[in-house]
Amino acid sequence: MLKLHDISYSIEGRPLFEGASATIPTGHKVGLVGPNGAGKTTLFKLIRGDLVLEGGSIELPSRARIGGVSQEVPASGTSLLDTVLEADTERATLLAEAETATDPTRIADIQTRLADIDAWSAEGRAASILKGLGFDDAEQQMPCSDFSGGWRMRVALAAVLFSQPDLLLLDEPTNYLDLEGAVWLETYLARYPHTVIIISHDRGLLNRAVGAILHLDNRKLTLWQGPYDQFARQRAEQRAVQAAAAKKQAAHREHLEAFVARFKAKASKAKQAQSRVKMLEKMETITAPEDIAKRVFTFPSPEEMSPPIINVENGVAGYGDTTVLKKLDLRIDQDDRIALLGKNGQGKSTLAKLLSDRLDPLAGRVVKSSKLRIGYFAQHQVDELHIDETPLQHLARELPDVMPPKLRAKLAGFGLGADQAETVVGRLSGGQKARLSLLLATLDAPHLLILDEPTNHLDMESREALVEALTAYTGAVILVSHDMHLLSLVADRLWLVKDGAVVPYNDDLEAYRKLLLQSDKPAKPVEKPKPKRASRDEVLALRSEVRKNEERVEKLNERRDKLAKKLADPALYEPGKGGEVEVWQKKYAEVMNGLDRAETLWIGSLEKLEKATS
Repeated sequence: MLKLHDISYSIEGRPLFEGASATIPTGHKVGLVGPNGAGKTTLFKLIRGDLVLEGGSIELPSRARIGGVSQEVPASGTSLLDTVLEADTERATLLAEAETATDPTRIADIQTRLADIDAWSAEGRAASILKGLGFDDAEQQMPCSDFSGGWRMRVALAAVLFSQPDLLLLDEPTNYLDLEGAVWLETYLARYPHTVIIISHDRGLLNRAVGAILHLDNRKLTLWQGPYDQFARQRAEQRAVQAAAAKKQAAHREHLEAFVARFKAKASKAKQAQSRVKMLEKMETITAPEDIAKRVFTFPSPEEMSPPIINVENGVAGYGDTTVLKKLDLRIDQDDRIALLGKNGQGKSTLAKLLSDRLDPLAGRVVKSSKLRIGYFAQHQVDELHIDETPLQHLARELPDVMPPKLRAKLAGFGLGADQAETVVGRLSGGQKARLSLLLATLDAPHLLILDEPTNHLDMESREALVEALTAYTGAVILVSHDMHLLSLVADRLWLVKDGAVVPYNDDLEAYRKLLLQSDKPAKPVEKPKPKRASRDEVLALRSEVRKNEERVEKLNERRDKLAKKLADPALYEPGKGGEVEVWQKKYAEVMNGLDRAETLWIGSLEKLEKATS
């Protein structure tokens, strides 16, 4: 259980927490939400002990392990798989000690503990996590240095998930994942066996992976039960009740004050007036909730063009001698809202570059309207802003003939007020930098806007504002995003990029999500709608199958116990045994795999028997 009791903390004299308290039971999955700059990341640092509280206390179970992703893994020569395996420090330490230990009793203890923590299946578990985050078998064997920073952040996430800390703290984990990785992470976290706290503005993640919302607002913490949509609804209802109560109290106070002012000098009414003064003094003020600052995006509207604005005929796209996409036959009109679906490496970015003139076709024709303007936003462009210049200077460079007041108005149209306009980019938040990049991408009122992960670093209100802006925008939109909420509200066409082709996906996003979750599972046999009742002989055969499977499970359990006892025997580790230990370890791993398969068959046969006799 995590207990935050009456905590207080300030940064540069600005209080982030004042007497804030919350209790998170063990095993709960909680989403931490609040406005940008409220102190969510600071709270994580306080829980980890990286910062010292000014007041209050934070209580955790003794020996509780806290894990999170603070930075990408180093660009080393270690393979991705080994990097993740090393994150389980106990396993790594035990394996290293097993190489040098000479005391048979200690060696036996080590092997027993390795069996207890399921060390022999560790490689399979680590590979499964890496696969879920987008790394195939070949990539898992490649060194970390072969991957960019964003991909190494995924490796760092895989490592902390594999190590399974008692308290998992994740700060915007989907910012460096694609849609497929985000969907996998949702399901993984929902099954995670320990406590999880996630800072996120991804509604899908907060609705499907957590069971409670920890809201940081006005320097206080409030724990709300239920997923994000339930929290948002209850929060809105609470604010409405609070606003109504404040309005009613204000009217009552005004009435009392008017009575006192009118009759305080009149002897006959003096006692009544004094009574009302006391009522005013005792009245506890109900404060109306502050209005949430309206986040805005204002996309300029382009002039209308004749359809299609882009037509691709038998197009081929790639790099040098490497073909990524082929046989492209695509049409884009100005009123299109298209979401690109597909796993990483299938060619979504290649298609975006081809359509935005950042990549020439290797073959085929790409025909575009002669006066077509295209706006392109990708996450790397946020990192390419000049950190020592202000947003106003960025805009002045692009629009040298426009006066500063008009430039400021454009910045305000993207939620960058007077203060941010004069602040160097290096001191802006991630969300403010993203707003500036979006503004720069849309300055010339593009007819086609290509957005690659536009919601990274944007808070919840900003994401809703982006949805509104894209809905009102009169140009075409092509979206690549892990935010299914955004895609579901904006996109009306889905293109699947897979196996070198781009084809329409005719189902909806929820169906695609289910497809992703089922992609790694073996296909289930198709059941006949109305199976005939099993005969007596068939039932007897099924019972016999159940008995045989049960006996096999029992034998394998006995075998496993004998092997565990063998591995715990100090005599096995005495000098002169050679490679005997490795042989027994291998046998143990084989028996465990066989036991898993036997239990699956046993359960399957029980289900068949139950169906046949029901």
